[in-house]
Amino acid sequence: MFSWKNERVVVTGGAGFLGSHVVLALREQSCAELVVARKKDYDLTHEEEVKNLIERTKPTIVFHLAGLVGGILPNKERPAEFFYTNLLAGTFMLHYAWKCGVKKFIAAGAGCGYPEQAPMPLKEESFWDGFPQKESAPYSLAKRLLHIQSIAYRQQYGFDSVICIPGNIYGPFDNFNLLDAHVIPALVRKFVEAAQFKLPSIDVWGSGRPTRDFVYAADVAQGMLRAAEIYDRSEIVNMSSGVETSIRTVCDHLRDITGYVGEVNWNSSRPDGQLRRCFDVTKAKRELGFTAVTDIRTGLERTVRWYRENINNPELRK
Repeated sequence: MFSWKNERVVVTGGAGFLGSHVVLALREQSCAELVVARKKDYDLTHEEEVKNLIERTKPTIVFHLAGLVGGILPNKERPAEFFYTNLLAGTFMLHYAWKCGVKKFIAAGAGCGYPEQAPMPLKEESFWDGFPQKESAPYSLAKRLLHIQSIAYRQQYGFDSVICIPGNIYGPFDNFNLLDAHVIPALVRKFVEAAQFKLPSIDVWGSGRPTRDFVYAADVAQGMLRAAEIYDRSEIVNMSSGVETSIRTVCDHLRDITGYVGEVNWNSSRPDGQLRRCFDVTKAKRELGFTAVTDIRTGLERTVRWYRENINNPELRK
């Protein structure tokens, strides 16, 4: 019977957003030994450093959650960097996990890797049916190739790896830097500061009409642990809420949660991005018993509370 008390685990990106939630979940499970691989200690784009990480720590399980991530603007401004960093880090980590005898490798793919014109809700079998959204294609295609690597290493070596595809993750520990944050942390910061300083209005990009499948990060962490425990196929599996929520609805919730009474100006000169995104979560429910349990209102309340408690952290306010 599987027990985390018997496992030695490495988490890349364990001090980052999703990684922090996975680390907390592993600690709750009394993981025998837990190594958080930090960027300052290991550059995962350097093969020798990845090799050293795995050889020194000798993990039985690896969660690869490190990567270069950001919103639409940084993806458009730095596409080569997003491609190079994520491709090399993923490739080296999976390769040396296999080479050094790791029992199981679990990685986070990219929800934006689905084809831009794929039918909704997004089903795993449509993952390779077309080109993804252009703005984030260098990032998402680099992450998408982890799936091919996972299949290849199982076919040739029998290596056990799982690529989980989360929806639009949000929650505590997120990046709230307005220059490169994703939509929810950017909006949380805007509404919290607008309420705090009693601003007459705030600008929000786009029309507010686009929908996303938002999923609370702690829920995804639990799903990834479950995949590590029982899933034994090199197939992608969606991990999200399965619920579409519009940006306008998120703003309505945040207005209420933060107590902001000013105006919201919809800046239609800024891009909306993809109009709809929602994930089919049937496979995760059927094969992992995974369901995202945190509704959007509760998750936003927790995120706002965490941000307010940590608002003086200079890292959040860059």
